[in-house]
Amino acid sequence: MSLPPLVEPAESLSVDEIRRYSRHLIIPDVGVEGQKRLKNAKVLCVGAGGLGSPALMYLAAAGVGTLGIVEFDTVDESNLQRQIIHGQSDIGRPKAESAANSVREINPYVNVVIHNTAIDRENVFEIFGQYDLIVDGTDNFATRYLVNDAAVLLGKPYVWGSIYRFDGQASVFWAEHGPCYRCLYPEPPPPGMVPSCAEGGVLGVLCASIGSIQVTEAIKLLTGIGEPLVGSLMVYDALEMSYRKIKVRKDPACALCGENPTVTELLEDYEDFCGAVSVEAQEAVVDATITARELKEWQDADKDFLLVDVREPAEFEIVRIPGSVLIPKGEILSGEALAKLPQDKQIVLHCKSGVRSAEALAALKAAGFKDAVHVQGGVLAWVKTVDPSLPSY
Repeated sequence: MSLPPLVEPAESLSVDEIRRYSRHLIIPDVGVEGQKRLKNAKVLCVGAGGLGSPALMYLAAAGVGTLGIVEFDTVDESNLQRQIIHGQSDIGRPKAESAANSVREINPYVNVVIHNTAIDRENVFEIFGQYDLIVDGTDNFATRYLVNDAAVLLGKPYVWGSIYRFDGQASVFWAEHGPCYRCLYPEPPPPGMVPSCAEGGVLGVLCASIGSIQVTEAIKLLTGIGEPLVGSLMVYDALEMSYRKIKVRKDPACALCGENPTVTELLEDYEDFCGAVSVEAQEAVVDATITARELKEWQDADKDFLLVDVREPAEFEIVRIPGSVLIPKGEILSGEALAKLPQDKQIVLHCKSGVRSAEALAALKAAGFKDAVHVQGGVLAWVKTVDPSLPSY
């Protein structure tokens, strides 16, 4: 559906701006009027990572007058494969500051506002209230539901994107004109069901493909041209080089934007709502957790146990804790691996950060391995506290 422009045009463009945006100005659908609207627009990008990088760069290049960046993380070397707004010299810097520098280099006419913080229920209304449009570049379900709920309650449209390995999705959620994120995903997936990019990986260039769709949608909304993806989900498969558009209808029973909403304010705890780990895993790790240093002490003391790595084979090839054997979490949860595990020695589980091993631990305890434990922090903790010479990822 066609929608009216989201913002009013600025009073004028300078001579320098006319030269800079000349290739926009000669497009009849954009023209001077559309460029003035971009100049007058205030857009917030939540996240300056894989999706936020191309989004911020092209929003800046397009001439969006005010760009907000909300990001709390720092630049890590593993980011550089896809987060192209950052460079080698930015490692260790706050991502918000690094991204802001790149935006200013791309376009000095853009006003950059840095929110060097994690977005949460305490600050989201205050931050979102400063902007016309939100671009969601987050990578976890808790923040996605928070962004959606805040946008709906404030009456703000937002452009959403998601990436994983070779697949990407994008849409525009605007409850006043169509569905919200909860209409598409009423409930978050069970804990551990959907791996993150840190666990499963992502093709770096996929970020550019989905990020550019997000920026295209943002420009359409701000200027009132074309038909934005309100009520549609764009699905991209990079391996097949195919795009599919799926119709998404507003759910009359939606808990947030439906006819009789039950969610009328922000939730108290979005992490709890999305469940970082299941209730079973939370119960399993009580008095069954050791640290990476304790694991090293057990190894040095020649304690008799089996160290099981529950990550995926590709992760195991990158880095492994010495003495570990690979049994992916899925084989444990399905029961396929239970026959391989010894009954006469203690089982010690680990993964990358401790989430997957907690889920696997719950399955083992349910199967009768009562003395099994898992390593808090997993490989990341081992590299940080025991052997920094090993690569992190």
